[in-house]
Amino acid sequence: MLLLKNKLIWPLVGIFILLNAYFMLDGNYYLNVIPLVLLVVYFAIFHTEQVFLLVALLTPLSVNLEEFTDGKMGLFIPTEPLLFGLMLWILMQHFHKRFLPQHLWKQPIVWALGFYLFWMFTTSLTSSHVLVSFKFLLVKLWFIIPALLYGTYVFRKKQRIKTFLWLFATGMVITMIYTVINHSLYAFGEKEGHWVMSPFFKDHTIYGAAVALNLYIVLALLLSKKHDPLTLVVLVSFLVVNLVGLYFSYTRAAWLSVVAAFLVYLCIHFKIKFKYLAGLTVFAGLIVLFSWDTIQMEMARNDKEHTTEDFGERLQSATNVTTDASNLERLNRWDCAIEMFKDRPVFGYGPGTYAFEYARFQDPENLTIISTNFGDGGNAHSEYLGPLSESGLLGLVSILLVVAAIFYQGITLYIKYPQEDTEYRRIILLLVLALVTYFVHGFLNNYLDTDKASIPIWGICAIFLALEERRKQHIEG
Repeated sequence: MLLLKNKLIWPLVGIFILLNAYFMLDGNYYLNVIPLVLLVVYFAIFHTEQVFLLVALLTPLSVNLEEFTDGKMGLFIPTEPLLFGLMLWILMQHFHKRFLPQHLWKQPIVWALGFYLFWMFTTSLTSSHVLVSFKFLLVKLWFIIPALLYGTYVFRKKQRIKTFLWLFATGMVITMIYTVINHSLYAFGEKEGHWVMSPFFKDHTIYGAAVALNLYIVLALLLSKKHDPLTLVVLVSFLVVNLVGLYFSYTRAAWLSVVAAFLVYLCIHFKIKFKYLAGLTVFAGLIVLFSWDTIQMEMARNDKEHTTEDFGERLQSATNVTTDASNLERLNRWDCAIEMFKDRPVFGYGPGTYAFEYARFQDPENLTIISTNFGDGGNAHSEYLGPLSESGLLGLVSILLVVAAIFYQGITLYIKYPQEDTEYRRIILLLVLALVTYFVHGFLNNYLDTDKASIPIWGICAIFLALEERRKQHIEG
């Protein structure tokens, strides 16, 4: 209101209107964006927490400018500009008056992420494409700083945790309804299932990963406590839409990740000790090792293609490494990542450079009908092999430490959280399972350089950190 009472503002408004009218006569409408930008800046400064929560809703609905610029500009609108602005404002505010909780800097997740970002910075200096690597690092920062660091501050009020989850789930349900309706126009065809989620998601793989993760977020909201009839109907509707979206995503990794999360739930529920799980893993590994020739023969007989719409055959196609082009291309990308690592084992080629470098590492025998000689097909298709090729051995170690810290903190928080607070204990458990879906999916794809994965992943981590602080206060109190 003080701004509106300022006598200088009205002449400026008049000048803007005249200039805008002049440019619009020539068909230029760019100045119309300025009032919207100023409005966003105002809310980001004076209602920062609300803008942060709004990002949760907008993340599933954001659109990549690559869709409209022939791949010349990769920027998710409106989330990434909002996150970049939030990052700058949060850093300015924190350096002016330290408001981020002190306990934050002692948490395993933050320490692991600190090492991850430090090594990413180091390998950006030695990168084969320095500008690409530092841009990649900047993108990581504008995801992690607002979602994780500021998110921990926002979630100090428990109600905002559920608000964040509700908003993200709502955004996802909107995109799933859009996708399913769009897909139905093509009789739920398998080929069309790869792109009907556009422009909100690039393809069915990232869409399937987000749908799988959102399934456990919806379950967290649904199962955390008893609801009034209207809320119950809404959440059950969300669950039904999510299951339909998951099925018609035709994403094998998403289906398998949901099952993997359920198996983790059984391990936690029955309190199976880690040493038994480790022993079982070693035993299973030995069986695979000594039976590898037989397994290869069976896999060679598998001719099921991922292009089928049959659920059972599509799952069986996951082990088809003879004729399934999708599986063979993934193996090609993994082989390239390993060869890149062998060539530069210490520092790698630099963060974000895989797509620029992998072409010359392709073995002609590994090329498929969907391979490109120029290597312009994307990333390493692995959240773990990507850092290995781009940041060397410590790159792989750093992301494994981050994953280990996340699950260590999440599971121990669930175990130690006050028994009487059943609502948030259930939320913690189901959010752990949501993360399982993504990091299992991460063996086959990598999306942490997009808002679609980063905002829910780092947001959930922020929830763990905030609830950990409340747990400690409960003990001390």
